[in-house]
Amino acid sequence: MAIGAKTEEIYKRYTALTARLSDGSLAAGSAEWAQVAKEQAELAPAAEKYDEYRRISGALEEAENGLDGEKDAAMRELFSEEIQSLKKRLEEIEGELKILLLPKDKNDDRNCIVEIRGGAGGEEAALFAAELYRMYVNYCEKHRLKVEIVDENSTELGGVKEVVFNVTGKDAYKQLKFESGVHRVQRVPETESQGRVHTSTATVAVLPEAEDVEVEIRDEDVRIDVYRSSGAGGQKVNKTETAIRLTHIPTGIVVTCQDERSQLKNKEKAYKVLRSRLYDHYNGLKNSELGEKRKSLVGTGDRSERIRTYNFPQGRVTDHRIGLSLFNIEGFMAGDLEEMTEALAVAERERLLAGGEE
Repeated sequence: MAIGAKTEEIYKRYTALTARLSDGSLAAGSAEWAQVAKEQAELAPAAEKYDEYRRISGALEEAENGLDGEKDAAMRELFSEEIQSLKKRLEEIEGELKILLLPKDKNDDRNCIVEIRGGAGGEEAALFAAELYRMYVNYCEKHRLKVEIVDENSTELGGVKEVVFNVTGKDAYKQLKFESGVHRVQRVPETESQGRVHTSTATVAVLPEAEDVEVEIRDEDVRIDVYRSSGAGGQKVNKTETAIRLTHIPTGIVVTCQDERSQLKNKEKAYKVLRSRLYDHYNGLKNSELGEKRKSLVGTGDRSERIRTYNFPQGRVTDHRIGLSLFNIEGFMAGDLEEMTEALAVAERERLLAGGEE
């Protein structure tokens, strides 16, 4: 890899930002200081790696010059060994820089909204959707991510037809973004007297939380309906009309929220979800215009794509995008997703290194 102008530009920018933070021209803690510090921190890994590359390159040049002017055999051997070691380290740094210079997903550090819906399979699909929700809650708790329910439509047997929740914390979207798609379960339902394996599905959508300035929602484009919250089987759980339904007329997107007892809080949550769904909707339209070349191994986020099978009789979880099977279904359903999420991230990184689209 030739260390090009882009790396040099990053290093110069990082150096300039570091100098600005230390020269006293910015008030510590101010909005401008925070912005400069954030950019400097983002550039630091690549800039520091490039600085190491420059130092190793300088040491290599000195060793090569030393070898050229050395006549003693023992010293020449020492110089040769040093040169080989430095060249190997330079190759390693080049590989590390390639990874550091990969385009960053602009949504990685955002909070996200996760939507889980029971698919084909009736009550069994609803029960599976509820298990997926608990799986993600456990995973989030392990990684210090906060989960807050926005809306939940439960069944009398403990399943969920639909559950929508916010996930907030460091790199929330980055940690969950590869979960979007159709999840398939194969197992013997508790209600099955014949002991036959059934196949059911649930869909998961992970949406990056949109900022207010990114999506304009005009009042005249939204119809607001207020109604009473209800529990499983239509059982009334609130005698006052606190539940909110938002309908975005231009797109037909509908959002409901009935988790809070306050109509105002439900409305705030519903607008947050609507904003994120619109952000996802308009980005989806934009991305589709780029054609087939944009499709990637794991990053499509297509909710109609079957991404994973949970086979309980075999104790196996298989991700079809990367062909990885894990034989620890109990641990996986308890929230131990790290091996799978890391493998998906590596596959996406390799795709980008091979020259795939952002």
